[in-house]
Amino acid sequence: MPEIETNQRDSELFSPPSDVRGMTELDRTAFKKTITIPVLKVRKEIVNKLMRSLKRAALQRPGIKRVIEDPEDEESRLIMLDPYKMFTDDSFEKGELSILKQLNVSPQISKHNLELTYENFKSEEILKAVLPEGQDVTSGFSRVGHIAHLNLRDHQLPYKHLIGQVMIDKNPGITSVVNKINNIDNTYRNFQMEVLSGEENMMTKVRENNYTYEFDFSKVYWNPRLSTEHSRITELLKPGDVLFDVFAGVGPFAIPAAKKNCTVFANDLNPESHKWLLHNCKLNKVDQKVKVFNLDGKDFLQGPVREELMQQLGPLSKERKHSVHIVMNLPAKAIEFLSAFKSLLDGQPCGSELFPIVHCYSFSKDANPAKDVQQRAGTVLGISLEACSSVHLVRNVAPNKEMLCITFRIPAAILYKNQTLNGDNHEDPPIKRQRTDKDF
Repeated sequence: MPEIETNQRDSELFSPPSDVRGMTELDRTAFKKTITIPVLKVRKEIVNKLMRSLKRAALQRPGIKRVIEDPEDEESRLIMLDPYKMFTDDSFEKGELSILKQLNVSPQISKHNLELTYENFKSEEILKAVLPEGQDVTSGFSRVGHIAHLNLRDHQLPYKHLIGQVMIDKNPGITSVVNKINNIDNTYRNFQMEVLSGEENMMTKVRENNYTYEFDFSKVYWNPRLSTEHSRITELLKPGDVLFDVFAGVGPFAIPAAKKNCTVFANDLNPESHKWLLHNCKLNKVDQKVKVFNLDGKDFLQGPVREELMQQLGPLSKERKHSVHIVMNLPAKAIEFLSAFKSLLDGQPCGSELFPIVHCYSFSKDANPAKDVQQRAGTVLGISLEACSSVHLVRNVAPNKEMLCITFRIPAAILYKNQTLNGDNHEDPPIKRQRTDKDF
């Protein structure tokens, strides 16, 4: 008899009772269910030795003991067997029978009634049994310290409090579950949220890439799915480089860069983000290496960034060995801010290899997202970027929606007043469309 796929098998025998379907208030007692499991009776002193040889035949189910006491004989134990593999004595393989014989164990299979309770079911199994049949089940979430952050769909909303309770029950360390109830506010990059279950406390602490961040999750932007991207940008930097972080949030780009001995200028318009950015710089002992600002992105670019670039690209710039990077992580709007670079600087340009390298983030729903981002960024700047930029796929945000990062060196014709595109003799780096693992 062919073995049934594990997932399919579990959904049959090890699924919750059918009468929990449609439950909106969690009743844990309603998940009790008795199933019949094949068992093998053995002497208790040989259990450990025998289990090594019965890996194939033994029950493999998280949360259920594979060896239990024999209610009829305290000197014996019952080994739970896989009900989809073990039907009769003939179900044992030749090698298994040989071991049983050596240890003087009868291959006779008995039946045991096993009671399953709420504790024995996984969160996905519980929600699949409760929500309307055939509908998507929420089992994934973003974890932010003690908070589980969900994005529930309309058909899941009647079950939102139950879903929240299940998430807390089944995920150690999660004590609060929230659901996003509107899109991210583009001004301060936070969103309205509803606490579905657990504590109301949104003050949290997270570790990312060996750095610690503390913040109020209800008032700032934090996305744990960007840890790989934060690390990727940090790895591009060398000690001594200068980083301007235009939309810094609570510091996931700025702090690792400062730890790498870069000079960092970090800005965020949100007063709460600015407060926690200062706090996290102190927490990670880089407060002396990061200059923190609370400005609109355009004002930051045309104020502190301009002033520093005038010095970096001034008469002594020929002696400069370090690079200048500008990170613009506001995917919904960052491309619009590229216009701030037009005619930003006075004077005569220096060598093009010293011009700032921009890493600008954007969303795209286009069939060719890399080309779409290049064209939109190029339109704002008034130049073509297709031959002189690289596009990195950061992550898939939603069906047909990608988050990308376009990287390019700002041409002199854009950066300096009274320069023309024809007079700009900078060398453009070749385009690279990079695709790496998505950071989910």
